[in-house]
Amino acid sequence: HVQLVESGGDSVQPGGSLKLSCVASGYMDGTYCMGWIRRAPGKEREGVATIDSDGEITSTDSVKGRFIISKDNARNTLYLQMNSLKPEDTAMYYCAVRLNSGCPTRPRDFGYWGQGTQVTVS
Repeated sequence: HVQLVESGGDSVQPGGSLKLSCVASGYMDGTYCMGWIRRAPGKEREGVATIDSDGEITSTDSVKGRFIISKDNARNTLYLQMNSLKPEDTAMYYCAVRLNSGCPTRPRDFGYWGQGTQVTVS
């Protein structure tokens, strides 16, 4: 069982930056995937970025060049550095984990989720 706790969400002006953190507790070993998924009001969940246990990274086109996903294995912490924020980045951001597998293509295939942290850009 894995527990995830996000932090770092806030309200910022367009062009600003935020860094989200997600602390994971529980057994995570072998192959796994950690990711950030967001849900904007009235929209479907959208995968933002993922990083797997080998450090391989993917990100959605709309955040490439602006958002950076990283992890600190010693601290069991996942990060999302968000730069050049736009109003369309406004959403609840969730940290998610999938164990014993590579990164899924669909957000719903992550097995563990945090409670979310709100990012508002206006």
